[in-house]
Amino acid sequence: MKTAYVFPGQGAQFVGMGLKEFETSQEARALFHEADEILGFKISEIMFRGTMEDLTQTQVTQPAIFIHSVVSAMVGAQKKPDAVAGHSLGEFSSLVFNQSLNFSDALSLVKIRAISMQKACNVVPSTMAAVLGISDEEVDNILTQISDDIVVSANYNCPGQLVISGTVSGIEKATELLKTQGAKRVLPLKVGGAFHSPLMKPAEEELKKAINAVSFSQPICPIYQNFTAQAHIDADEIKHNLIQQLTAPVKWTQSIRQMHQDGIQDFVEFGPGNVLSNLITKIISTDDITVTKFELS
Repeated sequence: MKTAYVFPGQGAQFVGMGLKEFETSQEARALFHEADEILGFKISEIMFRGTMEDLTQTQVTQPAIFIHSVVSAMVGAQKKPDAVAGHSLGEFSSLVFNQSLNFSDALSLVKIRAISMQKACNVVPSTMAAVLGISDEEVDNILTQISDDIVVSANYNCPGQLVISGTVSGIEKATELLKTQGAKRVLPLKVGGAFHSPLMKPAEEELKKAINAVSFSQPICPIYQNFTAQAHIDADEIKHNLIQQLTAPVKWTQSIRQMHQDGIQDFVEFGPGNVLSNLITKIISTDDITVTKFELS
């Protein structure tokens, strides 16, 4: 049975994340100390004993989820995976675990990604919303009716759950259209801006420079990337897709289907929360796969 390790993105954070790993593993403690040095502040203290308000700042959230995901996999992985994948930010955790990137380089890139995304969010009032109870194709078609504003499909999470992203006014227009044309609910998300939309272009340019300055190694297994929903092992392709991801949609539904089609039957989620485990079971029948969320007891 082929196994894939999957890693979550922004939104899965919680106070106390990583503390069990810190207390259990000397190697995990070393990574937390290294992270504090790289970031220039005690992120370990915020993760272990901070507030949710502290944790939901983008420049804290992204590194925190990345760190917890990596140390969780380091402690809990039982074998070499046959593939890895991550949802948005989770791609960076995936790339550490398939050895494309070392921990310090990946965290440095996550730091730049978080700061540049926050700056991009401050330029134009923007947001995101979850659309429920309507097909991806219908959402995509409805959004084409809005030509005077920016609003796009951002996260194809699972059938019947798609996240849209754009200007505040664009999201408002889309919400009205979607509700009148079949969506059961359109829920505003508490996010700082329009991730995975053209409004992230300034952040993409900044991240591109940083990624192209870092050496990527030959991975030990493929990564299924958000931008293409396909398996990649070539370093240049991985870099390109990682850069494009900021302004392009996260093709999670398509990625999981492709992984299953390629023979992956066992999915193990590492990191905070169990969002990906729940999404995977809505994409592929549990009669055909096993899905496990690793929790350190």
